[in-house]
Amino acid sequence: MTDWNEEVDVLVAGSGGGLAGAYTAAREGLTVAVVEATDLFGGTTAYSGGGGVWFPCNPVLARAGVDDSFEDALTYFRAVVGDRTPAELQETYVRGGARVIEYLEQDEAFSFQMFPWPDYFGRAPKARLDGKRHIIPTPLPAAALGELSGSVRGPLSTDRQGAPQPEYLIGGRALIGRFLLGIAKYPDVSLYRNAPLVELVVADGAVTGAIVERDGERVAIRARRGVLLAAGGFEGNDELRARYGVPGRARDTMGPWGNTGRAHEAGIAAGAAVDLMDQAWWSPGLIHPDGRAAFALWFTGGIFVNQAGERFVNESAAYDRLGRDIIDRMTEGAVSLPFWMIYDDAEGGVPPIKASNVPMVDAEEYVAAGLRHSADTLAELATKIGVPADALTATVARFNEHAAAGIDPDFGRGDEAYDRAFSNGESPLTPIVKGPFHAAAFGISDLGTKGGLRTDTAARVLDADGNVIPGLYAAGNTMAAVSGTVYPGGGNPIGASVLFSHLAAVDMAARF
Repeated sequence: MTDWNEEVDVLVAGSGGGLAGAYTAAREGLTVAVVEATDLFGGTTAYSGGGGVWFPCNPVLARAGVDDSFEDALTYFRAVVGDRTPAELQETYVRGGARVIEYLEQDEAFSFQMFPWPDYFGRAPKARLDGKRHIIPTPLPAAALGELSGSVRGPLSTDRQGAPQPEYLIGGRALIGRFLLGIAKYPDVSLYRNAPLVELVVADGAVTGAIVERDGERVAIRARRGVLLAAGGFEGNDELRARYGVPGRARDTMGPWGNTGRAHEAGIAAGAAVDLMDQAWWSPGLIHPDGRAAFALWFTGGIFVNQAGERFVNESAAYDRLGRDIIDRMTEGAVSLPFWMIYDDAEGGVPPIKASNVPMVDAEEYVAAGLRHSADTLAELATKIGVPADALTATVARFNEHAAAGIDPDFGRGDEAYDRAFSNGESPLTPIVKGPFHAAAFGISDLGTKGGLRTDTAARVLDADGNVIPGLYAAGNTMAAVSGTVYPGGGNPIGASVLFSHLAAVDMAARF
């Protein structure tokens, strides 16, 4: 194909962690075009409450005096990921994050702070129970972005409920804002919204550019150095979820509506190999009156019960581990949807959830939708949610005994550091004793799919024979996750997205 409408050195599809690639390419002197499928920048990253990255031994942690080593961090990461992904890819991730932070901090647009968040497998060797492998971007005034101030996706309260955007960007929105702030210094970067990548252009086995639908028009963009696919997962596409066996529904994902897998399909059509396509970043989901189950964490009480009125899981486990346990029980037939959080009136009728991510609305709306029930007795509550009264009563009595002893022999709730992260290190076993008693409906949610194109340590996409496809790179949830089938720690998804986007740009800058 020779009839190009535009030419750049680097084309980046996606504006979440992929902005790290755009920023790096621009800073290294390359011309860049970023194409975002939706009307706002940020992708799934912008919905992250913390926007953190799991980057052991980075400069922020070093300045805080954290005593850690790459060897310890790599021991932990390999222990939980195993051999599900290539060892060299794991090592690249664990060792590479610190260098990215060092690179970014040379630019005043970037600022980070330590935000301790325990590793998610506290019993694994060299797990960091104090959470000091995790940092977050510092908040940023939205006004600092100038004309781009209203262009960052989120927060969820805005996108799903119409709330006004806050004056400060925090969490993932702050990270996106800081990348946009950094990119603004370079005139050779074009940012396009409403511009999904729909097809890659391949010549003699190499990717030379892409076809983009920009504001409804097909535009052919030549990419002299390469194309970086960092357009999120395919969690918003029920057909692809079914094809690859991803549990759950598109409506219950936390990914933005544009994450439909078009970049995946373009990569596959160009010969890319894929992996982990049945995987996602899981979580339990509080069901809201709009019928959507949304990621929820920070439970200060309550237990989950199934259709038999029995507990079936450690409710305080890290959300991906908890989500996977729920899915396993669903597969066995031990859990059907919805399942229920049972809690007492210690905090009133509101579920003991301090981070619902999508803000809870008026209680009456949940009641009207059949998603929340209350009763003076557990037996009466059981009738309302359709579970055996004697079983629910016995379940709560048994749990209360465990709470009094401070030990959960059934599911180990409280046995790991993360379990106690939201109870000031104390036991998370809170007895259910004060009536009236309540039940809130839960489903399964996800933070996006994690299956994607297989890559090498420079984020270069590989074909089925393990050979590099020249000119094609992938990162974020368009790349097969370096963490395999697990979620080692908070900030792993965003961290990997930022790192491999950066490495892709570094490789492209060195190509000629």
